[in-house]
Amino acid sequence: MAVHVGPQQEWARGPYLGIPVAEDPGNTELIVRNMVCDRCRSAVGRVFQELGIPVRHIDLGEVELREALPADMWPRLRQALQMNGFDLVEDQDARVITKVKAEVVRRVHHEAGGRVDLATLVRDTVHRELSSVSKLFSEVEGMTLEHYFLLQRLERVKELIRYGEMTFSEIAFSAGFSSAAHLSAQFKQLTGMTPTAFRQLSQAGRTPLDQLGP
Repeated sequence: MAVHVGPQQEWARGPYLGIPVAEDPGNTELIVRNMVCDRCRSAVGRVFQELGIPVRHIDLGEVELREALPADMWPRLRQALQMNGFDLVEDQDARVITKVKAEVVRRVHHEAGGRVDLATLVRDTVHRELSSVSKLFSEVEGMTLEHYFLLQRLERVKELIRYGEMTFSEIAFSAGFSSAAHLSAQFKQLTGMTPTAFRQLSQAGRTPLDQLGP
């Protein structure tokens, strides 16, 4: 489920106590909710360009500014992002979850295949242990981080099956499964059909990345 930021949001700790993390006057790293694909990244880039906000780098779920925003620009930026289906992530826990989700999507869908160690991914991304982030993820998203990771991998499998260019063994390796049999068992458990049956469904639709759920 989505993370909703409301009046009782957790405030930033440190020199800017009482100011939302996203609107910290010295903050140049922004976390953007729902930016989960290259098309989303392009759309967010256009928002910043149209507002005349100089950007150093844009990655999935994250924007690094060249300089801190003036106070009067924050409302305009938030409104422009919301009009395009995005939003700034303010509270600390939500930022952790959004960064981890974006990194999972990037590693599964936008990098060369192979096994991804989730614990290492979490440590490298948010400098926390998998157990604590997984607990937080479950409380906010209504599913474990491990399950979200598996859903993303199976969505990648669906994509590769539709391409029709790889064997099931090659697909299994690319998506980080130990074997085609392991892939088939996981696929059937969560979709109710085998990879072979899925391949035969010419009209099978793909679930958008930002709508994956239990």
